[in-house]
Amino acid sequence: MKKFIDVDNKKRKDYNKVATHPLQSFEWGEFRKVTGIKVIRRALVENNKIIDGFTLTIHKIPYLPYFVGYLPKGNFPKKEILDEIQRIGKEEKCIFIQLEPNIIKFKVQSSKFKVDERLRVAFHPLFTKYTFVLDLTRSEEELLAQMQSKTRYNVRLAQKKGVFIEKDNSKEAFNNYLNLTQETTTRQRFYAHTPDYHKLLWETICLNPNPNSSPKTKGAKEEIEKIDKNRLAYHLLNAKHKADNGSIHTLVSWVLFTFQDTLYYPYGASSSKFKEVMASNLIAWEAIKLGKRLGLKKFDMWGAMGPEPDTRDPWYGFHRFKQGYGGELTEFIGSYDLIINPVLYNFYKGADKTRWALLKLNKLRGR
Repeated sequence: MKKFIDVDNKKRKDYNKVATHPLQSFEWGEFRKVTGIKVIRRALVENNKIIDGFTLTIHKIPYLPYFVGYLPKGNFPKKEILDEIQRIGKEEKCIFIQLEPNIIKFKVQSSKFKVDERLRVAFHPLFTKYTFVLDLTRSEEELLAQMQSKTRYNVRLAQKKGVFIEKDNSKEAFNNYLNLTQETTTRQRFYAHTPDYHKLLWETICLNPNPNSSPKTKGAKEEIEKIDKNRLAYHLLNAKHKADNGSIHTLVSWVLFTFQDTLYYPYGASSSKFKEVMASNLIAWEAIKLGKRLGLKKFDMWGAMGPEPDTRDPWYGFHRFKQGYGGELTEFIGSYDLIINPVLYNFYKGADKTRWALLKLNKLRGR
């Protein structure tokens, strides 16, 4: 007989075995709790074994006694799972719950997949529909060969210019990352998480690391590191450069996640100094080599624009940078809304469109 249960720390390991992405991991749910977000984590159990599950976050709508639910990167819900999600949505006074399944589109097209009639294509997806995925089972020589020639040239140029990479999860390194994040968001004028958000993420995930992980390593020629692949882990990479006067500057910082068999690149920041030494290209290559050392199979670069990107789009530079490493452009099935309250849902859609239009206008005005 199947039944739903709440998932506590005692069931963390078994729950993580059915989680499909860092944002569905037990650890991510714990992080979201400390940010003040309500987290509902449920598992479907059969014969005392967890066979499926999900982590759902509940978000208050300002000035209203209603909420929005969010379920990112889970399995595509079967009827019994969707029934439970819908029940929770009604209980929590949600207007709707957005689901963004971690399901690749071509796998759906080649199967007898059918979307539940209760789901509607989301009017405002939060996750990009595409990403670049690199195959880390290939040799370093093969991975270098699949890069675009300009990217490969820039990697080698950075090495010649004396750029070096450290994996450093210390407080000092994290503070450098925060400073670079502030510099990057100010320079490029995009919306980003607050320093408090990043600090809580570092404290919750990084300061509770796998005991076998190395706190600080330099370069790629290290012994194979051991991690618990069934636990979300946080790694901070830093690209540094020694100037002519002897001073050392941190030019680029990347936050990487490891979960199951995959390396992820969710956050990054860079300095406007010494752009000519191509530190970003080298840190990406060292991230790839880190993934190989950890015995991972894939590197998900966390977002891309699609097969025909608009070169005028402000995100095109990020897309082109990632594209240079030769990963496979992967398309997911997209985002869906499970509507709980149809009347308020339509009202919310209109208000959300107005809000984003005002934000874009303020950005154009330089506010």
